[in-house]
Amino acid sequence: MRVLVVEDEEFLREMIAEGLRRDALAVDEAGDGLEALRRLRLGEYDVLVLDRDLPGLHGDEVCRQLVRERLHTRVLMLTASGTVRDRVEGLGLGADDYLTKPFAYDELLARVLALGRRAHPALPPVLERSGLALDTARRTATRDGRRLSLSRKEFAVLEALLRAEGAVLSSDDLVERVWEDGTGYRTNAVRVTLSKLRAKLGEPPLIETVSGAGYRVHPDTGSPAGAPPSGDPR
Repeated sequence: MRVLVVEDEEFLREMIAEGLRRDALAVDEAGDGLEALRRLRLGEYDVLVLDRDLPGLHGDEVCRQLVRERLHTRVLMLTASGTVRDRVEGLGLGADDYLTKPFAYDELLARVLALGRRAHPALPPVLERSGLALDTARRTATRDGRRLSLSRKEFAVLEALLRAEGAVLSSDDLVERVWEDGTGYRTNAVRVTLSKLRAKLGEPPLIETVSGAGYRVHPDTGSPAGAPPSGDPR
């Protein structure tokens, strides 16, 4: 899941962003409305965490622009005002959810994850394939009852592949969905992450390399035909 956090208070913005990164989300940041719109137009975000009272361009106008330009990003609006009128106004502008400051981080995370699920075709919170169970709400993974200790990026890559439901994702696709801005497309981050992930998943191999195209979790149960040995991402 890719999230853009827009908040002019640097401490709060960094606290939210670092928390979401710890929970295996790819997060970019912006400190004002104009920067937010620039990023939204350049990249695809599943969820926008948007402070309403922004400098430069007000959060209300950012919401209006999202609707006008048909940018399909779910919006969680943050505000210091918790009146019913303000909540109604924010939702009327196009926000999908509303959270009043101060808030508990766990509640913000739950709302972001819920909006992220709505940004994609409906899928169950637990994704299963060939003995693997990935619980996207609790951020846990098991295979054949064995608990997997996955890093944030390993979890996110595995989730992206499972959500693709057998479709091939290229290295560039995975960088776009899992890593923050600033990760170069020539980086070996995808290769290294996949190598470690395959080793942790064990046998039979679950992730298939499609020569010249990318990677996928094979849609059928059992070992995918033509898959490279575990730990060899090629």
